[in-house]
Amino acid sequence: MKKILFAFALICSYGAFIISQHAEEPTTTRFAPVVNQVNQPTGTPTVAYKDGTYTGSAVDVIYGNVQVKVTISGGKISDVQFLDYPKDRSHSVQLSTMAMPILTQEAIQAQSANVNTVSGATETSGGFSQSLQTALNQAKA
Repeated sequence: MKKILFAFALICSYGAFIISQHAEEPTTTRFAPVVNQVNQPTGTPTVAYKDGTYTGSAVDVIYGNVQVKVTISGGKISDVQFLDYPKDRSHSVQLSTMAMPILTQEAIQAQSANVNTVSGATETSGGFSQSLQTALNQAKA
C-alpha cells in the first residue's frame, strides 16, 4: 500500500511540475535558430538602388509592429536596421533578438526583401520582408 501511495504522490508531483513549466513564460530560447527554406533567394538581383537611407512602412504582426530602415551604398544594400519589432512580452523580445541579425544578414546577402523565414519568428520574418520591400521600392533607381 505504501508503494502505491508513493507512486501516486510521485506521479502527481511530476504532473504539477510539468503544468508549472508550461504556465510560466520561458526565460530562454529552447531551440536553435533554424531557417526554413521556403523563400530561398535565387541568384543575385540585377536591381540597382539609389544611395541613401530609406524607411519602410510599419507592418502589424501578431505581437507588435515591424519596421526597418535600409541603407543603400554603392547601389547595394549595405545595412538594415530594425526601428520597431515585437517586444510586448519577454518571449517576443527573445524571438526578435534571435531573428533580427539573421534577417539582416539574409537581406544583405540576397540584396532584396526575398529572405528565408526564421523558424519560431515567422510573423516577424514576414513583417521584415514587407517593411524592407516598401523601403526598397523607394530606393529603386
